Amino acid sequence: MVAAAIAAPLLRKRVSAPPLLMQTVAFAGPLGLSVAARRSSRRDVAVCCLQMWAYLAAYKTPHDDEAAQAIRVHIDYPIDIDRVLGLGELPTMRLQRAFARTQPATGAPVWRTVDRVLVWAHWVWFIVPHGSLVYILVRHPQRFTRAAVMTYATFDIGASFYWIFPTAPPWYAASLARGGDRGERHVRRLMVEYGEHFWKGRWDSLYSVFGGNPLAAMPSLHIATSVMAALLLAEASPAAGVLGFSYAATLAVALVYLGEHYVVDLLAGAALTLALRRLQARAGPPLARIGRAVGALEALAHEGI
Repeated sequence: MVAAAIAAPLLRKRVSAPPLLMQTVAFAGPLGLSVAARRSSRRDVAVCCLQMWAYLAAYKTPHDDEAAQAIRVHIDYPIDIDRVLGLGELPTMRLQRAFARTQPATGAPVWRTVDRVLVWAHWVWFIVPHGSLVYILVRHPQRFTRAAVMTYATFDIGASFYWIFPTAPPWYAASLARGGDRGERHVRRLMVEYGEHFWKGRWDSLYSVFGGNPLAAMPSLHIATSVMAALLLAEASPAAGVLGFSYAATLAVALVYLGEHYVVDLLAGAALTLALRRLQARAGPPLARIGRAVGALEALAHEGI
């Protein structure tokens, strides 16, 4: 099961099997490893890595057929909602007009400290949810199992929306020149512009690793997982919680300013996190029973060893 789970995301474009089947195989990996190896901190980390390996495939798979996904994409409704939230103008446009700078003569971007801070806040997100779990595993190991379940449930449930409800972010809508003279087509994707400036020739290879689905915007898992991390850190340590919420707030501003998300995407991401927190009391007992069943299989598999 573990070997098949590792292989499935790599072979998904080469095997003529339904995507749902390939994802089922991928997500079986953590279960297989939980039976094949005895419980330890290293196994916990490996299980989390297998979970994220499956998640990455779930995130990217809807975009494997770009033409089919483009037909289904929703573009207008987040623009309409954000124009209401922005009192007639997209919040992204307000922020970019206030802070983004270009050279008058050439139109080339001028990168200031605020730009660098917000871009790096976006890039650092790739380690924040997992880094928070590592902190909890090391400092508060008794809280780790629940924290990991809550974190990766946020990832996985959020990814399901990308399959059934692909939604365009601001920069994508701008690339299609949608919105006429309303201003949406003037949104810049500052993160990519700065990435090309900072990383130069290495940017394309870096972006190909971390990108993969431009229509994975609703809900914002950047915010959903960051808010979840902040809540989990706050339960473990007030100081860590302050750091977590400070980062989540900075990231929220960054995502809107950089053209990566609409405000409504962020609200939906936060709502997803809060909904999962509300449901944990009901989901806890069934998940605990599943955990005990997996533990029994693990014990049976290693009996006499």
